[in-house]
Amino acid sequence: MQLKAKLVQVLPLQTGESKNGPWKKQEIILETDSQYPKKVCVGIWGDKINDAQLQLGNILDVQFEVESREYNGRWYTDCKAWKIDISGTVPAHASGTESLAPTTNFDAVNSQPIAEDDLPF
Repeated sequence: MQLKAKLVQVLPLQTGESKNGPWKKQEIILETDSQYPKKVCVGIWGDKINDAQLQLGNILDVQFEVESREYNGRWYTDCKAWKIDISGTVPAHASGTESLAPTTNFDAVNSQPIAEDDLPF
């Protein structure tokens, strides 16, 4: 499968030791560019981890495999990247956070002081 999305978060690097030797895993959060953006967590294993690519705001073209496994009656799905390329970067002024600013000043609307025993609902 293939996904082209913006890198919005890099989770802490995970490392460990197995019977085959040391391992490392880097999980990243990508956000799709659509009318209803979705976030996807993708895991990168071993030598495929490239810190130069993993800069927040980079547009990544990720090729990955989806795998599900069962444990104690529950199913867990994992997205494992096998190839990552940089498709571009997002300029700092076009990050989309400007649209998240509130348009209503709620302090002005709710100017009545709240007594300690007053519940807001």
